[in-house]
Amino acid sequence: MRRRNKDVPGEFSIIVVDDEVGIIDSLSVVLKRSGYLFTGVTEPVEAIEKIKNEHFDLLILDFLMSPIHGDKVVEEIRQFNNELYILLLTGHKDLAPPLETIRALDIQGYCEKSDRFDQLLLLVESGIKSIAQMRTIKKFRDGLNKILQAVPKIYQLQPIGSILEDILIEIMPLVNSTNAFILVDDIAGVSSIDRKSIFKGIGSYKTKIENFMEMLNPEMMELIGQARMSKEVVISSDGVMLPLVNEYKQATGIIFVEGAGSDEGLKLLEIYSSQAASSINNAYLHSMVNVKNEELNRTYDQLRIRYMDTIEALRLAVDAKDVYTRGHSDRVAYYSIKIGKLLGLNEEELEKLRIGGIFHDVGKIGTTDDILLKSERLNQGEFDEIKKHPLKGAHILSAVSMFKDVVPLVKSHHERIDGRGYPEGLKGEDIPFMARIITVADAFDAMMSDRMYRSKLKLDDAIKQLVEGAGTQFDFFIVQRFLEVLKNYEDISVELAGTY
Repeated sequence: MRRRNKDVPGEFSIIVVDDEVGIIDSLSVVLKRSGYLFTGVTEPVEAIEKIKNEHFDLLILDFLMSPIHGDKVVEEIRQFNNELYILLLTGHKDLAPPLETIRALDIQGYCEKSDRFDQLLLLVESGIKSIAQMRTIKKFRDGLNKILQAVPKIYQLQPIGSILEDILIEIMPLVNSTNAFILVDDIAGVSSIDRKSIFKGIGSYKTKIENFMEMLNPEMMELIGQARMSKEVVISSDGVMLPLVNEYKQATGIIFVEGAGSDEGLKLLEIYSSQAASSINNAYLHSMVNVKNEELNRTYDQLRIRYMDTIEALRLAVDAKDVYTRGHSDRVAYYSIKIGKLLGLNEEELEKLRIGGIFHDVGKIGTTDDILLKSERLNQGEFDEIKKHPLKGAHILSAVSMFKDVVPLVKSHHERIDGRGYPEGLKGEDIPFMARIITVADAFDAMMSDRMYRSKLKLDDAIKQLVEGAGTQFDFFIVQRFLEVLKNYEDISVELAGTY
C-alpha cells in the first residue's frame, strides 16, 4: 500500500494574522519555503470570518492589533472552533497577555517578534507534530466507532453476499479506497467435500468469479498466498492483502484493498478484518437458509476450474521458457508416481504427488529469462534469485485452499536431508515425505536432460550421483526404491518419449 507521510508540511494549512504587512510578507516567504500552505490576513475581524468559513490547522496571531487585540480574536474563535492550534506573537514579552489568559483561551504557545524566525519555526514544527498526532487519534477514534457500528450489521443473519458487500463498504472510508475484494474458500467446520467458495468485489473488482480469475496475475496470486500462509498483512505497491484469520487461527481467505492509505488506516483494517472473518464463518454455518446453495456450488466450481487453468498456464509458461527443460514437470510427476506406487501410497496420496510434481516449479514464473536461460554458471546473486522459486510457488498455490495439501511439497522440493537445502534448511524427517520423493524425481530428470550449460548424463552416471547423494542430499530409502524403478528404464524412456 502506498502510504502518505503524516508529517508532510504541504498537508497543513497555516493562517497568519498581523496588522503589519512586513510581518505577513516575511512569514509568507519563511513558511512557504518550509512547504506549508500559507494565508496572510492584516484585518483581525476579517481573519475571524475566514477561520469560521475555511479550514486551517494553525494560527499565528499578533497580540497588539487594531481594532481588537489578539486575545479578543482568540476569544471569538474559541466560541466556534476549539481545535485550531494557536501561537501568539508579541512585540515584547512584557506586552504578552497574562498566563491565566493564555491558559483560559487554550493558546498553545507564544514568542517574541524578531528579525529571525528560528524560534517561531521551531514552535510551528512542534505544533504541526501535535496536530498530526491529533489527526491520527481522531481518525482512529472515528474508525473504531465505525467498526463498532458496523459489527452488529455484519453479524446479522443475512445472505452471505450481502454480508461481504457490507464488509467492503465499511472498509473503504478507513483507507480512502474504492476498489476491493474478498475471497473466502476455507470455512471452519465445513468438510473439504462440502467446501464452497465465496467471492465479492466492489469498484473495479465488481465482477463474476470467472472474470475475476482472469484479472489475477502471478504477482497478485503470490501475494494472496503469502498473506494466507503467513497469516500476516502483506503490503504491495498496489494495495494491502489482509488474511481473514478466524478464532481457530485458520486463514479462511483474504481481503484485498487497493490504493493509498495510512498507518492508522491499516491498523483499523486489521481490527476490522478479524471481525469480518468471524462474521463470515458465523453467517456461513448458521444462516444457510438465506444462502443459495447452488450459487455457492457454482462459485466454488468456477474458482476451482479457473484457478487450475491459471496454474496450468503458469506451469506451461515456465516449461516453454526453456526448450531444454520442456516437459520436465510432467516427467517429475511421472517418476514421482512410479516411486509412490512402489512405496504403497494410496490413490489420494498419488494424486497429491502428481499435482506436486506437475506444479513444483511454478514459482519460476517470476524468474527472468536471463537467469533461467543463462549458459554459464550462475553467480551468487542469480542463484539466490533462483532459490526463491519454491517459496514463490508455495505462495501462488496457497492463494486458494484446494492446493493446501500440495503446498508443502512444492515449498520443500529443494530441501536436503543434511539440512543444506532451501528455502528453510529443513533436515531429515522434518522434510515432508512426499517432497522427498519429488526431490529425487526432480534431480534425476535434471541429470537426464540436456541443459544450456551441459549435456545430459548417461543413465549409469545419473544413478551414481543418486547413490552418492543418498543420505545427504536425498532420502536414502527413497533412492533405493527409485533404483528399483530404474531397472525398467528402457521401457520407461519409450513410454516417456511417446507421452512427453
